[in-house]
Amino acid sequence: MRLSRRFLSAIALLALLHLYIGLRLLPPLPFGTTGAVVGWLALLASCLMMPLAVVARGARDEEWSDRLAWIGLTTMGLFSSLLVFTLLRDVVLLITSAFMTPPQLLAFERLTAIATLALAVLATLIGLFNARRRAAVVDVEVPVANLPAELHGFSIAQISDVHVGPTIKHEYVSAIVDAVNGLDADVIAVTGDVVDGNVPQLAAHVAPLSRLHSRYGTYFVTGNHEYYSGAQAWTQEFQRLGMRVLTNEHVVLVHRDHQIVVAGVTDYSAHHFDPRHRSDPSAALQGAPASAAVKILLAHQPRSAEAAAAAGFDLQLSGHTHGGQFWPWNHFVRFQQPFTAGLNRLKNLWVYTSRGTGYWGPPKRFGAPSEITRIRLIPA
Repeated sequence: MRLSRRFLSAIALLALLHLYIGLRLLPPLPFGTTGAVVGWLALLASCLMMPLAVVARGARDEEWSDRLAWIGLTTMGLFSSLLVFTLLRDVVLLITSAFMTPPQLLAFERLTAIATLALAVLATLIGLFNARRRAAVVDVEVPVANLPAELHGFSIAQISDVHVGPTIKHEYVSAIVDAVNGLDADVIAVTGDVVDGNVPQLAAHVAPLSRLHSRYGTYFVTGNHEYYSGAQAWTQEFQRLGMRVLTNEHVVLVHRDHQIVVAGVTDYSAHHFDPRHRSDPSAALQGAPASAAVKILLAHQPRSAEAAAAAGFDLQLSGHTHGGQFWPWNHFVRFQQPFTAGLNRLKNLWVYTSRGTGYWGPPKRFGAPSEITRIRLIPA
């Protein structure tokens, strides 16, 4: 009952927002009565199609489920931009109305209504292209104090937030694996949110991950979406695919006679799903050699950074934020996470936050491109 009420409340809010867009954009458009009717029908279709992204999960036919998800999620991306640009248009009109005559204002309203529609469509098309192309490789150098010469250039390939699900399938994942393998990294780090669905649904589509190879192996930590999708079953599946799952624990690698600690913690919110899985960077480092040249933590959310710094790690690799995924939401991530994207410093800890290798929800990336990250250790 509670879920159905929330769902109905969300649909009601969605309808009101569509009504707002229609009232603000359609009257000034120079398309006459026929154009207005078409516009209202398009808004009605948008309002009906967006919930398809939610209900599609319950469809028995996988092909139809994916089609419904594609329609609903793509519409969601367009609606998001349309709403934001409509709000911005109203702010501009409020400011400029004081300086215009009524005929000038009427013409300006018409021009800005057309521009709002065009910008929303353009942002959605560009975002779709950016989301569906294979993520580019981003090179990052992390300066480490007292790094032995033998470890200069030690490399880690990081992928994060692939979100295999209704719109991301086997071919998409396979292209990522090919690119990562081409980096010839010493270690591969997979920092969570690989899936959006259960093992029976998606096992065939994550299978290419078994081809990942590096000198010292592939290491995985859970993200919040693994817990939404059945963390225990996915942990077993990722182990079967050849990944080492780090659950508040570490491994010690020896590279050219120097020790490197690679630790991993469960997702920051994991204890809400299983109290035994509370994220604990200190526990992950327990028993690690104090003399290790570098201590690296894999933690899905940047919010683990405070505890990681206190525990004594040199570098934390995270994801979760998607860099905001598309404008303007990249400006709001900072209210929930300490870092949005890129390399940042917290006390003696470096934190690298990936913008993600896939996308979540709408197939759209605008102003926050996806990435496959190649991290190299260099002397400070």
